[in-house]
Amino acid sequence: MPRQNDDVAWRPLLLFPPPKLRSFSSPFPSNRRAPPKKTPISADHRLRKLQKALARAVAEDRRRKMGTSVQVTPLCGVYNENPLSYLISIDGFTFLVDCGWNDHFDPSLLQPLSRVASTVDAVLLSHPDTLHLGALPYAVKQLGLSAPVYATEPVFRLGLLTMYDQYLSRKQVSEFDLFTLDDIDSAFQNVTRLTYSQNHHFSGKGEGIVISPHVAGHLLGGTIWKISKDGEDVIYAVDFNHRKEKHLNGTVLESFVRPAVLITDAYNALNNQLPTKQRERGFIDAIKKTVEAGGNVLIPVDTAGRVLELILILEESPLNCPIYFLTYVASSTIDYVKSFLEWMSDNIAKSFEHTRDNAFLLKHVSLLINKNDLDNAPAGPKVVLASMASLEAGFAHDIFVEWATDTKNLILFTERGQFATLARMLQADPPPKAVKVTISKRVPLVGDELLAYEEEQNRIKKEEAMKASIIKEEESKAVRASENVGDPMVIDASNTQASQEAAGSHGARYRDIFIDGFVPPPNCAAPMFPFYENASEWDDFGEVINPDDYVIKDDDMDQGALPFVSNMDGKLDEGPASLILDMKPSKVVSTELTVQVKCSLIYMDFEGRADSRAIKSILAHVAPLKLVLVRGSAEATEHLKQHCLKNVCPQVYAPQIEETIDVTSDLCAYKVQLSEKLMSNVLFKKLGDYEIAWIDAEVGKTENGMLSLLPLSTSAPPHKSVLVGDLKLADFKQFLASKGVQVEFAGGALRCGEYVTLRKVGDASQKGGLSGTQQIVLEGPLCEDYYKILVTPTAIDLAISDNLALCETNSEGTDQCVQSEYCPVWFGSSQPTASRASKPYASSQAKMRK
Repeated sequence: MPRQNDDVAWRPLLLFPPPKLRSFSSPFPSNRRAPPKKTPISADHRLRKLQKALARAVAEDRRRKMGTSVQVTPLCGVYNENPLSYLISIDGFTFLVDCGWNDHFDPSLLQPLSRVASTVDAVLLSHPDTLHLGALPYAVKQLGLSAPVYATEPVFRLGLLTMYDQYLSRKQVSEFDLFTLDDIDSAFQNVTRLTYSQNHHFSGKGEGIVISPHVAGHLLGGTIWKISKDGEDVIYAVDFNHRKEKHLNGTVLESFVRPAVLITDAYNALNNQLPTKQRERGFIDAIKKTVEAGGNVLIPVDTAGRVLELILILEESPLNCPIYFLTYVASSTIDYVKSFLEWMSDNIAKSFEHTRDNAFLLKHVSLLINKNDLDNAPAGPKVVLASMASLEAGFAHDIFVEWATDTKNLILFTERGQFATLARMLQADPPPKAVKVTISKRVPLVGDELLAYEEEQNRIKKEEAMKASIIKEEESKAVRASENVGDPMVIDASNTQASQEAAGSHGARYRDIFIDGFVPPPNCAAPMFPFYENASEWDDFGEVINPDDYVIKDDDMDQGALPFVSNMDGKLDEGPASLILDMKPSKVVSTELTVQVKCSLIYMDFEGRADSRAIKSILAHVAPLKLVLVRGSAEATEHLKQHCLKNVCPQVYAPQIEETIDVTSDLCAYKVQLSEKLMSNVLFKKLGDYEIAWIDAEVGKTENGMLSLLPLSTSAPPHKSVLVGDLKLADFKQFLASKGVQVEFAGGALRCGEYVTLRKVGDASQKGGLSGTQQIVLEGPLCEDYYKILVTPTAIDLAISDNLALCETNSEGTDQCVQSEYCPVWFGSSQPTASRASKPYASSQAKMRK
């Protein structure tokens, strides 16, 4: 419904001109120039223009009535495996969801982002790896991205370390200048950290929008973002994992039912995985076989993502060889991870609670931050987890070049390499026998190169000093021009010579101290200095204190999070610190060579993503009203799209880069007030931490014209009982046992005594899972156990944890179920009557809608 001052309500009235208006007197004053004459507009042209304006107004009115406006625009990562970056606009408030880059750091991938970066209102980060946040420092520095950033604490911390490792890995082998460590720090300073399920409410332009992160299960702190407004949910769920792993719980995506829009990826839509235990056993067996044969194992990994799962697997493995974790930030990564136990799996959290055993107090995995430490390690077989996983840079690239020529060695890939990277080439079937690589090394400048470098630096310093002096002189002239000449605080540079003569007149033994250019004017008795009076506010209790002056700011707290600072001892990691603090002039020397690939190459899927079967099952369970598919190959995207059109929902979109799709809900949404007169007669019932009740009302208007729910003018019709929540047979079993009934599970049902069976039957045809109808079926002969279960007061209600059956209140003031006289769900003293004693066998059903 349009507001009173809504444009749609009155705009069409302004579009109709007087029917015979042909000329008019000039509205401009005589002393102003009249506008130039325009070509007369025909009546037909004016009518067409009017019709178009009316059509736009009607469309705008229809759009407003159809609820929250939602548009999705991919900026990168559709119909391919490129990094993830998407725009989600909700009623004009624009979210940039993920800001990824690949290991090539190709600026051309960010051209779509560069065109809209300045219009972004908020940034949401889902995972702490390069594919999801790698472009954030560059976008903040070069593209004008200044919006606040939201992420979980692990995504913030581990994402920061990931970018440090990326920068240092490239700075060692190239003149990398896309961003610096300072740029990384600056970009991450604007991050607001949220915990799982924490609601963040926007104000101003985003009034009414609420965001909350939820468990994704892929990386530590990985997030499924829920964006809500006016009761409609937009779910962004990419790279989720339904499996429970050693260090992470599975995703909670299945807990969302019928969202308005679901945005997910098709990356794994064509792939199926082996069971977890079988993959872990094959992983350890492959390593053990290589080590026993005298070879080394290289596992290219990311900086602080999936490597954590691999570390725990290797910690528990019976390998009789040294294991090394080698990155520029290895020590800092593990130190941070030790403090993130509450973000990990239930098993790790319970183990720490009971035994104070931290899973990441590593006993068998050694942390290295310098390749020299690996080179100096004892000779013999070893296992090395080194970054980067793409083999484009980092320690893994150098180790591969050294170990690839030995047939005893093994390169074990645990994730698919990024497109057009060395890792992807080696994962081809069949793999190449030889690959061309570039070996780069940073060496100090010597001889003529050093002299030329120093001369260039001196020239740059002189130019900068000259520019600074010119700017200072111009500022000084501007100050002198704006101030009074007789002002005693004026510093006249023209009096510099006089000051020097005054200083020299005292001889060599005694010298007064004169500031260059500061000579008291003749009309001033002595130099004057500024004085600021401390005008403090006082009240009846003394000086007024501002509490903010005594609060330790987050920026000060984060000083402990400087690059490579260990939380344990506060010392800099030796390798990265030497690289940062080494100011000696150097250059990068590169050579190309062909490496003969004689080592073994194995790929095992430890990416931590749901496979094809799980993706299809979860999407069918969530059953969104509209589905948007993003990152994934063209074949995988089209395959999943066709499947979802048949089995999930009729509206499935797979947009192209910079193609904006409108996924606004078709449902109408209105805001209404609950009148005090209505709420005063509502009877609430406790449901966990909430209270719920039936409401019978009619829609009316308040004095200010807003919609309101008012009490019915007639008597309310009776309601059927409604079960809120999911019935748990395990709780029902425990309750019946407490009542003296012998009960046990048998074939997915409860066997009560010798003859009675109680089972739960769900409506499998209902999409969305929890929104379907459930039935409790009680089968068996009319015996003592049968009647004991049937007539036990509040049996089902008390057996269901955090659930509630809403029933009608009868005339005597007791709550009584009106659905069926045999329904075993009621409140108070009312009980159903048993009128089927004459039947030798009976089956009662209670249908409950959630």
